Amino acid sequence: MAEFRRRYGAAPWHLLLLLGCFAVVGWIALRLADAPAAGRMLLWFLGAVIAHDLVLFPVYASVDRALRAALPAGRTPSALNHVRVPALASGLLLLVYLPGVLGLGDGTYTAASGLTPRPLLGRWLAVTGVLFAASALGYALRRLRAGTAAPAPAGGGRRPGPDRRG
Repeated sequence: MAEFRRRYGAAPWHLLLLLGCFAVVGWIALRLADAPAAGRMLLWFLGAVIAHDLVLFPVYASVDRALRAALPAGRTPSALNHVRVPALASGLLLLVYLPGVLGLGDGTYTAASGLTPRPLLGRWLAVTGVLFAASALGYALRRLRAGTAAPAPAGGGRRPGPDRRG
């Protein structure tokens, strides 16, 4: 077992899980191969991979590096994840609803839902504001709790207090 882990780099269950994922993806690819839109789906998939790996990943890695530089280090609790999580949720919502947020595809959206996509920009902005406000509230509560908690004694020993030996 140790030899397998050393040569493969992970536990055997990792390899089994990966092979299972490849089997599922292969089955889906075979099911879609007959679809008339398979070529377009492949083109969109490759475009998404290229757009993410070559454009988006460097952008949000740079933004994350700038956030880490801007936020004070050593502060407990850290504010970094309180910015990352709502930004990620907001970005994913924007990505999913981008055509509607930008007002593109009005006819398709209206035909599919019977609604107009016009309020999507305002709703996305409102959801983004709520996400950041909830995260800021959570951070403030964590800071208050961390500020009122008694500091741990140095050396990990007992806290000073009355001697309870009878």
